[in-house]
Amino acid sequence: MNAAPAAALRFAAEYRTHQGLPPLAGLGSFTGAVRPGMSVEESVRRLKCHHYVLRRLHHLFIARLTAEPVYELKMAFSFHAHLCAEHVAALRARVGEMREPPLGLDKIPHPALELCLDEILEAPTTDELLLGVYEVVLPALREAFHRHQDQTHLLADQPTRRLIRFALLELDDMLDYGRKAIQSLVSPAARAAAAPGCAVLRQALDAAGLIDGTGAASGSLPARRNSLQPFHYDGRPQRDPRFPDPYNMGVNAEVFLYDETLPTEGKVLMMFYKRLREIDVPEMMASILTETQGKPWGYYRDLTRQLWDEARHAMMGEVGFVSTGVDWPRQVRVNFTWSLGLNTQLTPKERHAVLYFIEQGLMPRTGKRHEWEVSVQSGNPLAATFQDFDWADEVLHARVGRDWYVAEMPSAHEAVAYGDRCWSKVLMGWESWRAAGLTQHQNWWPEVYLQYCARNGVEPRADALAFDTSYQSIRADLKDITASA
Repeated sequence: MNAAPAAALRFAAEYRTHQGLPPLAGLGSFTGAVRPGMSVEESVRRLKCHHYVLRRLHHLFIARLTAEPVYELKMAFSFHAHLCAEHVAALRARVGEMREPPLGLDKIPHPALELCLDEILEAPTTDELLLGVYEVVLPALREAFHRHQDQTHLLADQPTRRLIRFALLELDDMLDYGRKAIQSLVSPAARAAAAPGCAVLRQALDAAGLIDGTGAASGSLPARRNSLQPFHYDGRPQRDPRFPDPYNMGVNAEVFLYDETLPTEGKVLMMFYKRLREIDVPEMMASILTETQGKPWGYYRDLTRQLWDEARHAMMGEVGFVSTGVDWPRQVRVNFTWSLGLNTQLTPKERHAVLYFIEQGLMPRTGKRHEWEVSVQSGNPLAATFQDFDWADEVLHARVGRDWYVAEMPSAHEAVAYGDRCWSKVLMGWESWRAAGLTQHQNWWPEVYLQYCARNGVEPRADALAFDTSYQSIRADLKDITASA
């Protein structure tokens, strides 16, 4: 593939550019460029293999996110799904440039690759999932990318090499996170228990001749171990022990935020709570993405970007509490009632409708702009930064909603009205959850506010300490609150 006549290589080694300028726009040397490299057909074939694995990894991260209890892993799965979605889009575009209509990107390159990814998707434990993704498949994908980059022509196929270069940067970041996560979470006993499952994955890659089909294929598919039955998506959100009261709806952050008589520093704390509470948006959006089939890739890419933005917002809330000295796992009761209600009571389209309806309530002056203005007035520069970018993200999300939800509705007005109706259908079991002992809807706010004041030299205000409004009869959106503000 890369052979070149010895005479050509000698001449290329002696060839000089004008005054020693870097050759070939800096892409490489002439000794490398006189080697033929792979054909368009071979480059496309390998791109389709990379594409398939990244697309399946995207689905895997999304499909396992909601039921994954560890908060940090929810955030990492959100990020890594976003990276996979972006690189899938880039690979699809590159294949489309290379004489390839119809693209055939939905075809499975090899049944052993399908088996391998199926096995990880249905891994019985998070430990086995982490080992399968970060110690088996992603390293194999990295090696395949490097082979492609090394073997395709540095000049003729420069657009492909560029895509691979950027993919490798982020693949290395993912692998670095995965190594550290495994060191933190996977015990020797858990690794031993997962070893048979990981062996199936390696056997599958051997059967496929590696991810890109360039190896010597064993030709023998291993027996399925985890994926004997079709995958069942679990849409009920799970949380780790730092979320001990996930049904708690005892503190209405929106009412506090829009009360003009209450102090701005308290409102900043409430916004940090609202941001951290956005953990439930990725949990809900993951259900839309997993249960909605047959859309153009742009749909999955855009909604995954929004999902990742919402995860970023949750981490902004976490950082905000850390910056103010508030011990949120002990003091704040972050619930999952929104994602639980939508995921278990509505269809994917209805969930998207509710999401769009709530986003529209954030667009007027009383929405995200108000949150930013409060942050600026508070004199807290970190809060102002977070709300500035949170506001920008929501504008993007409104556009995503118009592109992929409103476009399928009779009108923009009906899109909003339908979202309102769907939201009204969701039953929050305030009394039943309390009766069942799942929560007492504790008003945790006074302790949080006092801790903040003590650690930041602020004199507590009596009216802020006395705040005791819950979500018992008020929805967690701005429809009624801002109308009366």
